[in-house]
Amino acid sequence: MSTRWYPLYQKGNPQLRVFLPNFWMKLVKPKFSQPPNVVKFKVSMEMTKRDVRNYLEKIYKIPVVEVRTQIELGPTKREPLKGYIVKDEDVKVAYVVLVNYQLLHESFLPITNLLDNLSHYIVMSPVHIMPYYIY
Repeated sequence: MSTRWYPLYQKGNPQLRVFLPNFWMKLVKPKFSQPPNVVKFKVSMEMTKRDVRNYLEKIYKIPVVEVRTQIELGPTKREPLKGYIVKDEDVKVAYVVLVNYQLLHESFLPITNLLDNLSHYIVMSPVHIMPYYIY
């Protein structure tokens, strides 16, 4: 599962080693409107719900209420010249329910421009968690 090969640790080796996770997450704008405390991420296909929760809680210190994942099928289209069908890769999507959206805004400082574009998500006070469904 690992795509990185870390050098073996040798006693007395003074190099600082930073071990990064083999997973990636990308914050995206949802296709359909969601409650303000729900955020959509495109994630690595190998990630589970527990991995997504631990990634956000341990690395970014964002409290997570619930995580739901699903696999979105890649679009299929007919190649114009040859006529055969081409299918793009599938993508795993995670919908994360947060306690307070402002915590996400403060934690992801490098992507503030993206979050400013998602202005309909910004909530300045804690949001009451209500049941909802994704269609």
